[in-house]
Amino acid sequence: MPNRLAGETSPYLLQHAGNPVDWYPWGGEALARAKAENKPILLSIGYSACHWCHVMAHESSEDERVAALMNSEFVNIKVDREERPDLDQIYQAAQAMLNRRSGGWPLTMFLTPDQAPFFGGTYFPKESRYGLIGFTELLQRVAAAYREQGNAIAEQNQRLRSALALTNPDPPRADAALPERAPDAAYAALAQSFDPLDGGFGGAPKFPHAGELELCLRRYAATGEKEALRIVTTTLERMTAGGIHDQLGGGFCRYSVDAEWTIPHFEKMLYDNAALLALFADAWRATAEPAFERSARGIAAWVLRDMRSPEGAFYSSLDADSEHEEGKFYVWTPGAVEALLEPAEWQVARRHWGLDRPPNFEQSAWHLRIAIALPEVAHELGLTLSEAEMRLESARARLFAARERRIHPGRDDKVLAGWNALMAGALARAARVFAEPAWFDAARGAIDFLRVAMWNDGRMLATCKDGRAHLNAYLDDHAYLLAALVELMQTEFRRVDLDWSIAIAEALLERFEDRKNGGFFFTSHDHEPLIHRPKPAHDNATPAGNGVAARALVALGHWLGEPRYLAAAERTLRAFAAELAHQPSGMASLLFALEDSLSPPTTVMLRGEPSTCATWQRQLERAYRPRIQVLDLSREDDLPGALARPHAGETGEATAWVCVGTTCLPAVRSSEALEAELSARR
Repeated sequence: MPNRLAGETSPYLLQHAGNPVDWYPWGGEALARAKAENKPILLSIGYSACHWCHVMAHESSEDERVAALMNSEFVNIKVDREERPDLDQIYQAAQAMLNRRSGGWPLTMFLTPDQAPFFGGTYFPKESRYGLIGFTELLQRVAAAYREQGNAIAEQNQRLRSALALTNPDPPRADAALPERAPDAAYAALAQSFDPLDGGFGGAPKFPHAGELELCLRRYAATGEKEALRIVTTTLERMTAGGIHDQLGGGFCRYSVDAEWTIPHFEKMLYDNAALLALFADAWRATAEPAFERSARGIAAWVLRDMRSPEGAFYSSLDADSEHEEGKFYVWTPGAVEALLEPAEWQVARRHWGLDRPPNFEQSAWHLRIAIALPEVAHELGLTLSEAEMRLESARARLFAARERRIHPGRDDKVLAGWNALMAGALARAARVFAEPAWFDAARGAIDFLRVAMWNDGRMLATCKDGRAHLNAYLDDHAYLLAALVELMQTEFRRVDLDWSIAIAEALLERFEDRKNGGFFFTSHDHEPLIHRPKPAHDNATPAGNGVAARALVALGHWLGEPRYLAAAERTLRAFAAELAHQPSGMASLLFALEDSLSPPTTVMLRGEPSTCATWQRQLERAYRPRIQVLDLSREDDLPGALARPHAGETGEATAWVCVGTTCLPAVRSSEALEAELSARR
């Protein structure tokens, strides 16, 4: 019989609905039972694309003997960390404090009935091995400890709650200045940890760190510093050539297990690809490097092909596994590749992807990565570059078609509000960079889905599947959505997007802001009580909601002339000012907001003849100018604030208003004069 997870929307929870474990979703029923029976809670947090979550499930959760022990001694709760990031944040932090090392997934925590953790870890094998205690033995020890060491557990829990409270910033000093040099300090730390050979920061495992790369790219745009650009281009070039990049189907995996980007952890996440799509588009504007355009187009192709629902929203992720093997969908043997290709195609593909070299994956298999650049292969084979490109593209198409006939990795088809907003914003930016209206249509479709299906009576819901939307949305959902609307309005302005952005901004201020000390809590004021209420400032796999919210509020506040939004952004920056001053690493989102608050971005507002305005906008978007925002308002009337600037020319002409903050310069009536004005300001 299915357990209590059978009625959930999360594909991850539904994967466990047939377990012999008496799983509960997080909620009042499970918590009440734990209190009534004075049983400890076994909390398991994971997600659908997680390889080791599947391994532990197959080893333990599907085992009748292990399940019987879990059911007799614990109240068992299963959580999808993507639907409940509030719980994941709290218990990942607790795990780090209890064990003095970082966590991960699956997260396995043991709680008292009042939700306080007293022991935990990540993956445990069913039987003891590799220096890890077996899960069966661990369950018995933890159950005994709960029965016999109640006083010690209570004392530890009190210390843990106090330690969690300290993770939120202290109340800011009223006279403290904003740390203007924090971006310089953050960049210096990044330059110090940069890997000049393979790109990225630090060693294995290696993550893309799109926010940190954007910080370096913005520094190059502001200062012309070549080393800042080299950090970005080296990293993106090595990633594009590496196995973290799907050489056939486009898109990027979550991270590489090695420092050379060769073998990824094969899961593909919507949020990673959103951040990288925006970054590759901007890097192309800064460099005109063709490989960056190809990577951006590959991400967009993957998203629209594999991750888009019939209703226009985006799914969450693809598993690392297929047929219970990690990476099986993606890897090849040279013989299988050669059999699919024409001899001329094989000649190029073999050298380009290193299929004539020793295997780079398990069981004598090859995962495709660029071993020799195509110009070098062409020279070696006596081909023109154009001939080599044609052969490689033909080979890629044949291999992709063959791969499509394989059993695909599982897809998590729930729709998350925040992740959809991230991808919609990235597609909107890339659409105006590469003049791809279909990408913008996809971005708008996702945003419209969120508005219709997940915005209910002025409140945002976090997740939706099969027509059922539920769970209170979090800070990140609201912040990412506001930022996405700001991006969409720069690509094609609609009054409905402006009105919704105002509603989202009001929800942030009313339901999430710490009105006393500044900043935004991760959960709303009416969220269910938990043992801790985080106010996160650091970027993790996704950008910090406080930084994204502050930056978007600065933009919207200047466009509307709304001082409440600007003041909320400044209060947020003051809340984290001490941390930004002393340890700004990992806080790129807040640093972007700090720069925009200290020196407001320039907004170009276009009025007049729509076709002329559209031409001017395309011209302005060719260059990478991250501190210039362009709004084509030619099709909208009766707008609020600074957006109400009129057309000041003749019929058939265009007018540009160049505004810094809420102050606008005299109207400009030619594209040449506009470029001259912007160049002078730069």
